[in-house]
Amino acid sequence: MQKPIGPPIGLVLANTAKTLNRAFDATLAAAGGSLPIWLILISLKTRPADNQRQIAAAVGIQGATLTHHLNAMETDGLITRSREPGNRRVHQVRLTAKGEKLFMRLAEAAQAHDAKLRNGFSSDELDCLGDLLARMAGNVTD
Repeated sequence: MQKPIGPPIGLVLANTAKTLNRAFDATLAAAGGSLPIWLILISLKTRPADNQRQIAAAVGIQGATLTHHLNAMETDGLITRSREPGNRRVHQVRLTAKGEKLFMRLAEAAQAHDAKLRNGFSSDELDCLGDLLARMAGNVTD
């Protein structure tokens, strides 16, 4: 067995991901949101006539967890939910004007955060980083 050249790359990546996630969570919180809310808002903006099942799949969370977030968002006036006329078990979810405003605030915060992450890197370096991370992910998913 060869001695590692440095710390295990998986550990370095995991710690980096935690740091970046905490920073992004703080950025979204400062703008009045959270990661789950941001993901739900993006889903509604890109596919505005989605129902709850489609949103859960797009966001990657379980139905019960999504319902919890949607209940809070509805109480806060960010979304409306209505039953689909052809299937009363399906709820359509739509953004309100207040939800649109929050989306814009969070989008600005997310863009500023992304710019901060890219600071000091050239386009070539960022392209290389993306390629390297994709190759590394491929090493564990193939």
